[in-house]
Amino acid sequence: MSITKESELIGMKEISEVVGTTLKLMREYAKVGMSTKELDEYGGYILKSYGAKSAPYETYGVPGYTCISINEEAAHGIPSEKKVLKEGDLINIDVSAELNGFWSDNGGSFVLGKDVHNHQPLVDASKNILHKAIGQIKGGVKIADIGYLIETEAKKSGFKVIKNLAGHGVGRSLHEEPDNILNYRVRTNRERFKKNTTVAIETFISTNSTIAVELNDGWTLVGNKGGYVTQHEQTILVTDKHPVVLTESNGIWD
Repeated sequence: MSITKESELIGMKEISEVVGTTLKLMREYAKVGMSTKELDEYGGYILKSYGAKSAPYETYGVPGYTCISINEEAAHGIPSEKKVLKEGDLINIDVSAELNGFWSDNGGSFVLGKDVHNHQPLVDASKNILHKAIGQIKGGVKIADIGYLIETEAKKSGFKVIKNLAGHGVGRSLHEEPDNILNYRVRTNRERFKKNTTVAIETFISTNSTIAVELNDGWTLVGNKGGYVTQHEQTILVTDKHPVVLTESNGIWD
């Protein structure tokens, strides 16, 4: 959305603080032996305590308050009592919600407990690339150039990017224009970031795959060539200088 008055910025800061804090608390709450359903219900409890509504549930009817993706699941994982967390699991939590007519979105991948499967390099690459990409964003910068930076940095780290998942505008709904903040450069895309707009910037860094495909449950995405995917996401306010990270309460860079 385009921020035109102080009340809109306050509204975006409030919901961004909520989703960021929820993501942080869920990450800290996750334990070996816990089901993803229990973890999701804890997230739902936090959102409700702030008076916020789960965006996936409200917008798409997703059967959960948040999306929790485990190991080979790339995104949009559905919480389940049958999915029990184990030592060394690669976990992604994506939290988006609405409060007082404003929407915000954030996410992060992490390793649970000891990194027995050596997922940490993939996690670190995604975190660091997101940080670098956001640092380059200001009004007038081409969206395609940020995509090029993300893919180039992924290759330097020995990884690939998922090409059919993207960051997006956010604010008055969960997904707004621009809807094409991809992790690679589309040369025909001449669109630029606009000052005073709020956007969700996401990395999708992968070991093997470049396309995410949907499983039979109608929600969960996995890589087309298997392997693992990490995602990190912040909602930001674009300025003419350094962007303001509205969801920084998530602590994904701490």
